[in-house]
Amino acid sequence: MKPLSTRTEHFTDSVIRRMTRISLKYGAVNLSQGFPDFDPPREITERLAQIAPKGPHQYALTWGAQNFREALAKKQKHFSGMAVDPDTNIVVTAGSTEAMMAAMMSVCNPGERVVIFSPFYENYGADTILSGAIPIYVPLVPPEYDFDADVLEDAMKQADVKALILCNPSNPCGKVFTREELQIIADLAEKYDVYVITDEVYEHILYAPHRHTYFATLKGMAERTIMCSSLSKTYSITGWRLGYVIAAPQIIDRVKKVHDFLTVGAAAPLMEAATVGLGFEDSYYRDLQARYTAKRELFCNGLEQIGLSYTKPQGAYYVMVDISEFGYESDLAFCEDLAAKVGVGAVPGSSFFKEPENRYIRFHFAKQEQTLQTALERLADIDKMK
Repeated sequence: MKPLSTRTEHFTDSVIRRMTRISLKYGAVNLSQGFPDFDPPREITERLAQIAPKGPHQYALTWGAQNFREALAKKQKHFSGMAVDPDTNIVVTAGSTEAMMAAMMSVCNPGERVVIFSPFYENYGADTILSGAIPIYVPLVPPEYDFDADVLEDAMKQADVKALILCNPSNPCGKVFTREELQIIADLAEKYDVYVITDEVYEHILYAPHRHTYFATLKGMAERTIMCSSLSKTYSITGWRLGYVIAAPQIIDRVKKVHDFLTVGAAAPLMEAATVGLGFEDSYYRDLQARYTAKRELFCNGLEQIGLSYTKPQGAYYVMVDISEFGYESDLAFCEDLAAKVGVGAVPGSSFFKEPENRYIRFHFAKQEQTLQTALERLADIDKMK
């Protein structure tokens, strides 16, 4: 038989999802794949129960139900200050994963280049390759995860660079880019005529004094920014797969067509139920930030008491831990042993870095307090890994 696609022959399975399976195998507390073990807001689930008997159960409009897009446009304007037209600026997708893929395929031609900060969420490299483009990686240097503006410019001025992917707040390292850093990126994007594809799914999970700046609000960036996001993290509905793209009309027109052939549309009953969440008052987002701040403090203080070295996240709900002291040559082997011997699941940092890096693992703390306490109690025995 003829060989399969050369484009995908070097793909592995998702290491993040693999670590969930390993956690299940050993009965480990799963702090690898970033999903909560607590319920979504009651208003959303009650609305879902109300519409279950009567629907909508058929296709919604391909680029998203009208009331969902109107509610999303109103929320986005409230938090970013940007005027968002629900008909010309939004496409609703099957999660932010599809949003990113639709954006990449709308922007990139085969052979063009895409700049990606490293460490990065593992899908970005795969999305670039599936689009026929070529990734270029720019390091965020641990432990602070800052970048060198000259190194970034060297990457962006290469021939055929079409786009840059910006995850802010960042998965996996929890970095929140400052306005000054974003301005450096914006200036270079304008100088070299590069699109900026943003992943802003953690826009509401921030820790004082850090603030989220919507990249599209920077001067001149609205026309070249393709914002990808989702409801998954903000409303604790990762399994609902409701994402979206917000961009200028000429970009959205192309994204609509790509999206139509990728998935046709997002789930109609879930959009109807989630519309309730898009109308929440500001108090919901303040409470969300307070809850995650408490989880961060609980988990990071526990890591400190155990004696583990980590970088305190500025946003999102992940923490990178340095495992150098344990003497493992493979962080994947460390994570497999951690699940088997200690009973806690983590993700090897090497799955996020382009550089040959084996010093870090990633935990997430989007869990109930009791779950985090159990994980910390088990991690107190981590010396058995030495």
